Amino acid sequence: MKATLKYLAGIAGPSGYGSKTTAEQATRDFSNSSNSHLTAIITGATSGIGAETARVLSKRGVRIVIPARDLKKAEIVKEFIQKESPMAEIILLEIDLSSFASIHRFCAEFLSLELPLHILINNAGKFSQKLEFSEDKIEMTFATNYLGHFLLTELLLEKMVETAEATGIQGRIVNVTSVVHNWVKREQFRFCKLLNPKNYYNGTRAYARSKLANILHAKELSRQLKARNANVAINAVHPGIVKTGIIRDHKGFITDSLYFMASKLLKSTSQGAATTCYVALSPQTEGITGKYFADCNGSHCSVLANDETVAHKLWKGTRVLIHRRLLPPVN
Repeated sequence: MKATLKYLAGIAGPSGYGSKTTAEQATRDFSNSSNSHLTAIITGATSGIGAETARVLSKRGVRIVIPARDLKKAEIVKEFIQKESPMAEIILLEIDLSSFASIHRFCAEFLSLELPLHILINNAGKFSQKLEFSEDKIEMTFATNYLGHFLLTELLLEKMVETAEATGIQGRIVNVTSVVHNWVKREQFRFCKLLNPKNYYNGTRAYARSKLANILHAKELSRQLKARNANVAINAVHPGIVKTGIIRDHKGFITDSLYFMASKLLKSTSQGAATTCYVALSPQTEGITGKYFADCNGSHCSVLANDETVAHKLWKGTRVLIHRRLLPPVN
C-alpha cells in the first residue's frame, strides 16, 4: 500500500527521481559534450517509449542506431528528432527481431560500419493476442521479446566489451521488462512450452513469461560478465504501465470497464522512458549490474526472477537452441 501511494504521488526515491519523472528530467544533468562520443542501439524505437528514448538520448548528444522492421516509420522518427536536434546523428538499419537470420544480417551490417558500441537498449516488445509463430517456428511473443534480444545481445557483446576496453567507458545493456513478470508461476515457466504452447494460449501470460525471461537474461549475463571482468553492465527496467499501443490495442491487461479509470493512472510516454534513459546514462548507475529498476530507482523483482538456477538453465537452453538453428548440420 505504501509503495502504491508513493507511486501515485510521484515521491522521489534515493536517486532523486520518482514515478512522475520524465526522461528529459532524468537526464538533464548529463552534458552533451561528454556523451558526444557514445553510440547506442535502441530496438523498438519507431514508436512509444523507444522513440522517446531515442529522442532524449539524441538530445543528450548520443549517436543513435535504430534497428527497424519498417524503415519508413523509422525515417519519420529520425526526421522528428532532427527537427528538434539538428546535429543528432541517427542511423537506420533493417531488422526483424522475430527472425534469427534477420538479426544476423543486422549485426553484420552494424559491425561493418566499424562504430563503437557503448549502449544497447533491448526495448522492443510484442503482445500477440492470438497464437502466432515466427519464421523459425517459435511462438511470436517469446521469439521477439526474449529470443531476438538474446541473440542480438550475444552477437554484439564482444563489440561492447572491446569498446569498453578501448575507451574506459563502461558498456551498458538495458533490458526493458515489465512488472507483469510477477504473474508467472514456477510451474508455468518451462522452456519447451515457451517455444511452442501446444494447448491453451493466453496472450497476457505469454507476454509475462517473455518479460520474466528478459530479467533472467540480465541476471545470468551479468554474472558471466563479472566472472570475466568485462566492463559491461546489464540491468532490467520496468518502465511502468505506459499509454502505448500495447495498452490501447490489447486491453487484456485490464478489463474494458476499468480501462478509463485505470488510464488515469498510466504513465505518459516520457515518464515511461525515464528509467531506461536513467539507467543507460546516469553516473549514479555506473558499476551497477544485474539489478531491476523501476521509477528510476532500484526495485524488487519476483523470487523466480532472482533464482540463479532458473536463470542459468534458461540461458543454457537458449544458447543451445539458437546455435542448433543457426549452425548448418554436420554431414
